[in-house]
Amino acid sequence: MIPVRTKVLIIGTGFAGLGMAIRLKQAGFHARGSGGVPQEELTVLERAGDVGGTWRDNTYPGAACDVPSHLYSFSFAPNPDWSRSFSPQAEIQEYLRRTATDFGVRPHIRFHHEVQGAAWDETERCWRVRTNHGDFEADVLISATGALSDPAVPALPGLDRFEGTVFHSAQWRHDHDLTGRRVAVVGTGASAIQFVPQIQPNVAHLTVFQRTPPWILPRWDRGFRPVERWAFRHLPLVQRLARAGIYWGREQMVAGFVFAPNLMRVAERLARKHLERSVPDPGLRAKLTPDYRIGCKRILISNDYLPALTEPNVDLVAAGLTEVRARSVVAADGTEHEVDTIIFGTGFHVTDIPVADRIVGRGGIALKERWAEGMRAYKGTAVAGFPNLFLLVGPNTGLGHSSQVFMIESQIAYVRDAVQHIERTGDVMEVREEAETAWDSGVQQAMGRTVWTTGGCASWYLDERGRNTTLWPGSTWRFRRHTARFDADAYRVIEPAPSPEPISVGS
Repeated sequence: MIPVRTKVLIIGTGFAGLGMAIRLKQAGFHARGSGGVPQEELTVLERAGDVGGTWRDNTYPGAACDVPSHLYSFSFAPNPDWSRSFSPQAEIQEYLRRTATDFGVRPHIRFHHEVQGAAWDETERCWRVRTNHGDFEADVLISATGALSDPAVPALPGLDRFEGTVFHSAQWRHDHDLTGRRVAVVGTGASAIQFVPQIQPNVAHLTVFQRTPPWILPRWDRGFRPVERWAFRHLPLVQRLARAGIYWGREQMVAGFVFAPNLMRVAERLARKHLERSVPDPGLRAKLTPDYRIGCKRILISNDYLPALTEPNVDLVAAGLTEVRARSVVAADGTEHEVDTIIFGTGFHVTDIPVADRIVGRGGIALKERWAEGMRAYKGTAVAGFPNLFLLVGPNTGLGHSSQVFMIESQIAYVRDAVQHIERTGDVMEVREEAETAWDSGVQQAMGRTVWTTGGCASWYLDERGRNTTLWPGSTWRFRRHTARFDADAYRVIEPAPSPEPISVGS
């Protein structure tokens, strides 16, 4: 089968992939080629059958965003129809579907195309991408797979012999009725605190296994009144002002996260009061009280999780699991609990993203191998040794205080500028090793004084070496300033390989 030839190939259709496709289409990358070789200018590969990324996959009960709706959306595609200040999953997924349609990028998406491998061809100076439904060749490859796309399930002894039902919250089994079940929930992160209150009233018994208690703040959520939604639709400035107010309010939190962690004590007091109001029992409250600075791990927001743990059909085990048996689980404290369903709320592969094993750059070096000592990328976007490759939501672009969509849009603008430069010049661009090293050194130096480093906890922000390779240690406007334009001087042009000398034949 002849590979499909395209100028730009994007992997993924979450916020990052769709936003990138929209902005490139607006920049003129849209026409399909003709002739003997199938050719396009813009192609998007999606392993599933719909757009949405994490908001397509995470359909567990109670799934919702923990960033206010007006900020957790594209700046160029405001949505006046949000029903609440914190949008539920179904609304965000519908927003992404509608955005893909309204901006005309659906014709560029190849659904059910899972990338099995991508390698840089040094002779042809292009990316060769292999999928389960055929091959592609691209001048530029953009990975927009995100950090929350591949669920992480711990390798527990005996898990394969469990006789009940097992699933991860990101792969919710809606066909499995939990009514009257004895359910074990493993993990107490952002997903678990949303679905636990939803399933608690229906199950016979719920056992929640908690290795480390999270800090939980109240969720100031409410439905928008009809008059507000009318204003958002007919007076766009009102929604823009609401978005700006949320943005700058969130930016005030940077000081406590990054520069002066002691400022987080105000939030800590609020979280303690929330815990005291929600959990009257001092013994249970002690199990739920963190011993680290708030912000060191992801801060969670919920009004109903803590009260759910006080219900008579719920037990909180302040220990992780060590073993799974045929009809029970064993905790690290030695206690055994009979269950018929296990739900893992154990997060995702964040510091070891699986796509890194499938992308191979110059010299046959895989991205995973390049990151053997930890993920790093220039401006979270480009990696030395990987020409014409750009990452969205790459290393150190995550946030602990604001909307990831803002960071995504910053990267999209940078990459669009880079793609236009490559299209205009015909050059193959690769970030200089010294530029990448200097950028990473600056990020890690800034990380040294943050609450994520000094707060006294272990979190999924940190890799196995203790480096924070996920979060951005600063304000979002500062990152936007860094990515305002494509700085070609930080890159080198990869020249074509010399043609072999012709062999002369003597007489």
